[in-house]
Amino acid sequence: MTDLSSPSGGAASALDTSVPHSARLWNYLLGGKDNFAADREAAEQVLAFLPELVQSARFNREFLGRAVRHLAGEAGVRQFLDIGTGLPTANNTHQVAQAVAPASRVVYVDNDPMVLVHARALLTSSPEGATDYIEADLRDPETILEQARRTLDFTQPVAIMLLGILNFVVDDAEATAVVRRLVDAVPAGSYLVISHPTREVSPEAVDRAVQMWNTGGAAPMCVRTPEQILRFFDGLDLLEPGLVTCSRWRPDGNDTTPTSEYSAVARKG
Repeated sequence: MTDLSSPSGGAASALDTSVPHSARLWNYLLGGKDNFAADREAAEQVLAFLPELVQSARFNREFLGRAVRHLAGEAGVRQFLDIGTGLPTANNTHQVAQAVAPASRVVYVDNDPMVLVHARALLTSSPEGATDYIEADLRDPETILEQARRTLDFTQPVAIMLLGILNFVVDDAEATAVVRRLVDAVPAGSYLVISHPTREVSPEAVDRAVQMWNTGGAAPMCVRTPEQILRFFDGLDLLEPGLVTCSRWRPDGNDTTPTSEYSAVARKG
């Protein structure tokens, strides 16, 4: 989960530690140390009435692992474009993919300067594969695609990863246009992976959390209904079990407690 703090796209603004940032807040929820007092305070305020947020963060991370393992394994994908990377933790996309297929190539995209510093230091590749990091805004897909071509071959399938990021593009038409542009740029056999917060679990607490974040966070966010999230997959073939709470996407024996974060994976035919 990360935010889009540079509305005009391009390079991110200077690091402001006085304003909570979702990448650092998510890092705190996952037990990381790359966060500041404002991030911790915001997280604790939300956790006071939405304690499931810690579980949601963990489930979302576990979903990433299961989705990437499937794509790098059974689906045979060797290229990943992970937009809204967030701060590196354990089991990052390239680590999961390259554990299955060492030749996997992964491009990360974010626009937080703190993420940039950590990514350059920690997101290193296996000898057979490659990783790259792009400082860019999701709302500037042309820049993302242009720079991603340094590492990825867009004549071959690419898995587009949009985990906890589309909720920071609050305009539905703009969010849909961004997804369509990215999907149009990749060939048949590519995949789209999305996780997105909803009101399906604890709606009143989620509404309160969103209101609180939009009052003091670095960038506004929204939640969407499952029906709205499904529209991002129009024209694609959803993999089983379709759009479900993150914990219930091919759980492999993991905890399936419902969470407000919904997810799906789809293939471009």
